[in-house]
Amino acid sequence: MVPLRSSKTLCRHCRNSFVHHHLRRKLKLRTVKLNPLEVLFFFFFFIHFLVLFIFQMGKKRKHSETQALAQPNKDDAAPERPARTLLGWKDKNQVDNEADDNVDSPIFRNKEKVLATCSRRINYRYRHLMLNVVSLLPHCKKDNKVESKQTKGATLNELVELKNCSSCLFFECRKQKDLYLWMAKCPNGPSVKFLVSAVHTMEELKLTGNHLKGSRPILTFSANFEKDAHWKLLKEMLLQVFETPKDHRKAKPFHDHVFVFSIVDDHIWFRNYQISVPHNDSDKILRGGLDKMTLVEVGPRFCLNPIKIFGGSFGGPILYENPFYVSPNQIRSLQKKKKAGKFAKKIKAKTRRKMHEMSNPLEPDEFAEMWKE
Repeated sequence: MVPLRSSKTLCRHCRNSFVHHHLRRKLKLRTVKLNPLEVLFFFFFFIHFLVLFIFQMGKKRKHSETQALAQPNKDDAAPERPARTLLGWKDKNQVDNEADDNVDSPIFRNKEKVLATCSRRINYRYRHLMLNVVSLLPHCKKDNKVESKQTKGATLNELVELKNCSSCLFFECRKQKDLYLWMAKCPNGPSVKFLVSAVHTMEELKLTGNHLKGSRPILTFSANFEKDAHWKLLKEMLLQVFETPKDHRKAKPFHDHVFVFSIVDDHIWFRNYQISVPHNDSDKILRGGLDKMTLVEVGPRFCLNPIKIFGGSFGGPILYENPFYVSPNQIRSLQKKKKAGKFAKKIKAKTRRKMHEMSNPLEPDEFAEMWKE
């Protein structure tokens, strides 16, 4: 017989199998084969035990037990924690009294938040204008680009609700040439559609004015805004969108710049000026000394031409339509027609010249054949 190999010469895996084989031979281990009836008996016994366990766990407690659990002892419970404020901890009774006083209080707290976004395929210049406007408004939130389709109104209303805002500024660019500004109060309206022209950004102007970022502006409007009803509505919307709330967390409690809205040729012109004050000890301004203050322009500049005012948010019944509005497409088509008219005039002039030469031929020259000989 061939002698068995020692376990030391085997590898690790073969050694393990070798040891298990000899142990099994030595102990004479055999697999136990169960009867199918025994398997069914054990299975039903397990199911019965499981059902009893679930039934005991799901049994309802008595009403007296739930009342006992719901009403713990006041001595064992910890005292209720008072409400926390910016100035410290307040007693619950004091908070309730303040809430009751504020119900009939005539004080209005401005919680205005503006969402600013733009359409896809926007021009870089118009995108910089949107970023300038966002930097001027500390209560403004910026979001991703939105596709300018017919369903943009529903999409923007949903975005405004998700961002917890109350107004929206949507910069819509078409043909990478024309910029339209939608200013809407969400979700119930009204909304205005403007054509934006004469755009000049802060980076492009390079003006000397400079004011604190996040400071609250002073809004000034020309006297023309009180002339008609639609101008009054536009003034109120501009006031609510561009006015920074007093207690906003990102706003600084200073007034060092002015937003100017003026109406010229039925267009709203926007300018931003810094209030410059001399800081020398000899030139310090007393309270009410406005003669030494000067205004320095900061930027940006743009012009708003109102097209339509809608009753809803990004749509709805038309409250006002500008009768003097001419779309940029019509202006470009008229310019093309003028250029085409110049070419047609040249063709007509050539044909007239030919007809004139044919109707008025030159007399034969008697000296024309003299030098040919």
